[in-house]
Amino acid sequence: MGLKRVVVTGLGTINPLGNNVEDFFSNLDKGVSGVSLIPYFDISHFKTKFACIVKDFDPSAFGIERKELRRIDKYAQFAMVAAEQAVKDASIEPSTIDLDRVGVILGSGIGGIESLTDEIKDYCGGNFMPRFSPFLITKMISDMAPGLISIKYGFAGPNYTTTSACASSSHAMSDAFNLIRLGKADIILTGGAEAPISEASIGGFNSSKALSTRNEDYKTASRPFDKNRDGFVMGEGAAVLVFEELEHALARGARIYAEVAGAGVNADAYHITAPHPDGIGAMKVMKLALSDAGLSPEDVDYINVHGTSTPLGDVAELRAVKNLFGEHASKLNISSTKSMHGHLLGAAGAVESLVCIHAICDSIIPPTINFSEEDPDIDYSLNLTLNASQKRTVNVALNNTFGFGGHNSCLIFKKY
Repeated sequence: MGLKRVVVTGLGTINPLGNNVEDFFSNLDKGVSGVSLIPYFDISHFKTKFACIVKDFDPSAFGIERKELRRIDKYAQFAMVAAEQAVKDASIEPSTIDLDRVGVILGSGIGGIESLTDEIKDYCGGNFMPRFSPFLITKMISDMAPGLISIKYGFAGPNYTTTSACASSSHAMSDAFNLIRLGKADIILTGGAEAPISEASIGGFNSSKALSTRNEDYKTASRPFDKNRDGFVMGEGAAVLVFEELEHALARGARIYAEVAGAGVNADAYHITAPHPDGIGAMKVMKLALSDAGLSPEDVDYINVHGTSTPLGDVAELRAVKNLFGEHASKLNISSTKSMHGHLLGAAGAVESLVCIHAICDSIIPPTINFSEEDPDIDYSLNLTLNASQKRTVNVALNNTFGFGGHNSCLIFKKY
């Protein structure tokens, strides 16, 4: 028996550019910046005072009862909101499907770090009395979001979280893809969630010199491929996609957005934070995904690159693209939408997979915004979709995500 085909039948998101998919896509196409000053804690002592924040988030408006909120970290709240949207969008009615064959696999890089930070602050500020919340552990651990979603809907299939830094949600989607095409499940809700904007995260990433410190012009701080880029801008939110076996989707009359064509995963085996300067791991993971999909480099129309706006990462990834795609590289559209929604760490791949599906379904390439000055280390014969979206027919879109530790993942979506 051959591998089964996997399609995308539902989408959901809450992120700095929108609290639903429609608003997210609209703001992407307009080139809107999601950056604002951090409102959650006193930022006066931090080198970075801004991030990409989810706006007007009221979890009770999404069916999460107020009494539940103190038991659930914000990253899991984001996941539950995105999952509810995706389930509704896919027209999934739990009473009509085999719940033992419906799973939830999400990615999160750091889980409930906000809850952990708050509890430690309370402990240190209260004469070091060990009066921790009884909900701390279940709020903190990164596997709780899939568990909560499975309990809500009765989805009793594969259920877990992948954690591989910024590649987490892409690894989750790769696992979901493989489990379905191997016949282990009919439907898997997959993607990722992250709520990392806490003192510990901002302070830690500041110390590692990974974050932009462009406080005087924070709206344009995320500027991939620009000469004056100085680090990434942290973001928060979630995206959930419904992956479904093709025949199962057709049998229930589901709308199909795109087909999941292939996936690749590997390791740089080079450095814990820096990519190989020639992007060797990135090139290999794209090659693996193309081989898995049975596609050639010339079949690809759009790449949503990892493109974090770091001095080393942007150069290395574009070198990988040029080395793999050769002459076709200049015929591609490339963009980094992190310039708008920021870097959602473990949820990045999920949000950017939505971008790829948007490009396929709506024939538009969202831009890389905030570009102003060329970097001599970057080849601008590549179409980096700078500062304005471009109309284009997209049959095949590729999404790259890379994580600290050298974790690489690549997903390919194609028109169904």
